[in-house]
Amino acid sequence: MKIFIYIFILFIGLNFTSFAQTKNPAQGDPIAKLIKPYPIPATTAINFDFLYGYDQSFTLQIYNFMGKKVIEISKILPRINLSLEDFYRGIYVYQLRDKEGKIIESGKFQVVK
Repeated sequence: MKIFIYIFILFIGLNFTSFAQTKNPAQGDPIAKLIKPYPIPATTAINFDFLYGYDQSFTLQIYNFMGKKVIEISKILPRINLSLEDFYRGIYVYQLRDKEGKIIESGKFQVVK
């Protein structure tokens, strides 16, 4: 039973870690982050700054922890300021997608109110 629990925890940990990393699709290796969310945890607003590789054709999608899309931003600027007035307290996942819809980067942030 202990081995099963250990394997389950190990599987969950690896799965979550791999979800939060950005990977180079051609090589499968982790690459530097394109976007930086701050402050984390956030209370009233969150900013997303592009560190490099800014492209207006990108789309930023935000999902709640249940997997429901909360917002999609298609007009990408070098800095995005998002009001959290209509967000509930909890963990949210962001996905940066290219014009074909492929995920370029994903991560999470926490909203505390």
